[in-house]
Amino acid sequence: MNGLATIDRAVMRETLERMGADGWLLFDFHGCNPVAQQILPGGAMATRRVFVWVPREGPITAIVHRIEMQPFSDFEGRIIPFSRHAELHAALRQTVGGKVAAMEISPRDAVPYLDRIPWGVIDLLHSLDVRTVPSDELVTRFAATWSMEEAAEHRRAAEIIRTIALEALAGANRRAGTGLSESALQREVITAMEQAGLFLDTHPIVGFGPNAANPHYEPRSGADRTLGHDEVVLLDLWGGVREGAIFADQTWMGFSGTDVPARVQEVWTAVRDARDAAVAKVVELAGAGGPVPGFEGDRAARQVIEAAGFGEFFVHRTGHSIDRDLHGSGPHLDDYETHDDRSLMPGTGCSVEPGVYLPGEFGVRSEVNLFWGPGGPEVTPGEPQRELVTIA
Repeated sequence: MNGLATIDRAVMRETLERMGADGWLLFDFHGCNPVAQQILPGGAMATRRVFVWVPREGPITAIVHRIEMQPFSDFEGRIIPFSRHAELHAALRQTVGGKVAAMEISPRDAVPYLDRIPWGVIDLLHSLDVRTVPSDELVTRFAATWSMEEAAEHRRAAEIIRTIALEALAGANRRAGTGLSESALQREVITAMEQAGLFLDTHPIVGFGPNAANPHYEPRSGADRTLGHDEVVLLDLWGGVREGAIFADQTWMGFSGTDVPARVQEVWTAVRDARDAAVAKVVELAGAGGPVPGFEGDRAARQVIEAAGFGEFFVHRTGHSIDRDLHGSGPHLDDYETHDDRSLMPGTGCSVEPGVYLPGEFGVRSEVNLFWGPGGPEVTPGEPQRELVTIA
């Protein structure tokens, strides 16, 4: 688990020097900054403003409201309590006035997952002669990385989810034409996940036929579709072995027939190959020992789908960061919704999930996860989907 106590101050110092910053200024208020919640004591949502200054050298300083000091009871740095706004401003001026502070900001909102600090907070700091710079590399190194224990939990969840997905798709295919609804299959998947000991915070996506062409489709009982013969089936499911664990996030595809139409097979092949191309690009760049910008993975996937003639139907990024939030704050595989030039690093993880969505027909997405472990980037689950699950 990440936190102030786990930060390697030597690595922090080197990173801050490279960024031209005097320190990292963490801020949270009512959960607006999930990065701060990963790092700050207790990880609890603050109902009053809280600032923590992690300088290149010297003790860490926490500026905390007097009614919310309990999470800092074991804090080993300096604490400046405040109640009145004048006390807060004085504490900030004393602690960071005239300094360069790295914060969770992104110029022009280029990367929303990094852009967490309200404009008013930045305006306040500027009035105190504080210059702010993006904390992108700090976030990747100290908030978005997994421990080896978390990686092991993720792998365990990934294999459980793979088994559940394959069994669910095979079972659904056998019941084509019997009135099986998307909501019913969703309930069955949730039950299987819970019985396997997985923790869920939201429900999986189940889409039949044309509903699979809606990337974030939500089945609703009584208003959803029943599975017919010879239809595409999309199943997107995620979960962890406990609350707060690193989730596994996968999308699996089926077809409720024995003979896959040429058009469906063409789309599936393009999506699967795009997934593999993104993984190959990350592995290649990591092996070369240089930066591994997230946008490169997206470009590699998108080139495959565009070459197959489906580029206009690939309408989202290739992958999102995964940390203790399923959609984490680290680098994304994205050169579409954003141009994410942040580099993946050892210890980070992300999804790889290209998709093609043909309105009114069907949609196909294939999703695996990628974790940069001690041996380099590795795919979970260990055996990704190669072909559509059909009626045997």
